[in-house]
Amino acid sequence: MAKAIHSMIRVLDEARSVDFYMRAFGLEVATRLPFDGFTLIYLRNPEADFEVELTVNHGRTEPYALGDGYGHIAFVVDDLDAEHARFIEEGLSPNPIKEFFHDGVLLAKFFFVADPDGYKIEVLQKHGRYR
Repeated sequence: MAKAIHSMIRVLDEARSVDFYMRAFGLEVATRLPFDGFTLIYLRNPEADFEVELTVNHGRTEPYALGDGYGHIAFVVDDLDAEHARFIEEGLSPNPIKEFFHDGVLLAKFFFVADPDGYKIEVLQKHGRYR
């Protein structure tokens, strides 16, 4: 049986990205692996085994083109309203909370936020299939 273990994104500024993911989602550096030309930083929290892998290409100064193929990564929380308020307090500029219905039934309550490199992140209320 396959198990998802991480999602990798390329970032320009390691400290800025680590700070964002720590303040936003409580992710901390689990492993930092410097190589010639790039560094891999694996972020996680005690809630899950899944990690966010940040790749910093040394010497890169231009922002990455995110293109139209990247969608988003998602995190689930117990209290979406409280998290949204906390994101505002942290200065993380979350989008407004939205509700998404399917056949008249609430499927998801969520908001989006962008990380320092512009990657979209969905934050969902724990509900139904999102647990």
